[in-house]
Amino acid sequence: MITIVIAEDQRMLLGALASLLDLEDDMKVVGRASNGEEAIALVEKQKPDICIMDIEMPLKSGLEAAEEMKGACKVIILTTFARTGYFERAIKAGVSGYLLKDSPSEELASSIRSVMSGRRIYASELMDEAYGGSSDNPLTEREKEVLELVADGKNTKEIASELFLTTGTVRNYISVILDKLGVSNRIEAITRFKEKGWFK
Repeated sequence: MITIVIAEDQRMLLGALASLLDLEDDMKVVGRASNGEEAIALVEKQKPDICIMDIEMPLKSGLEAAEEMKGACKVIILTTFARTGYFERAIKAGVSGYLLKDSPSEELASSIRSVMSGRRIYASELMDEAYGGSSDNPLTEREKEVLELVADGKNTKEIASELFLTTGTVRNYISVILDKLGVSNRIEAITRFKEKGWFK
């Protein structure tokens, strides 16, 4: 049986989460906290396998609580905030999972099982942000130049002549760009790049 403490300052959500997880055959909610301090006390008392925590809570935030209870149990952050700064701090605090509240409910139970089996589960939106956020543009200067010319509506041949490259090299650059940005075509690449604010 996987024992769980839930820390969430919205009462209705706290109740709903607890009821939802109690429906799982292999899970039992052993404590409910409405702030970070209560969460730490409950984890010390109940010694659960997992603590599911919101970030923005009174008295102590979920991140402060996670930093304090490092090693006491596995921590899954469940929040509305897909902020890179929060995510990076959570990783440093050693959390095993970081999920967003708009994920489907069955995803939570399967994430808990995955975390119990030793895996780390992070929301894909956060991975995109953290490893492709505006501070960390994954493209090299040359790849950026190529994409900017693509965005200007130039075709492979025109880009090749402007940058003194062969068309084959330009095609290689474009496939590397699509790969790095995790998109399937040039239009998506331009959109992704614009969304991130990477165009000069």
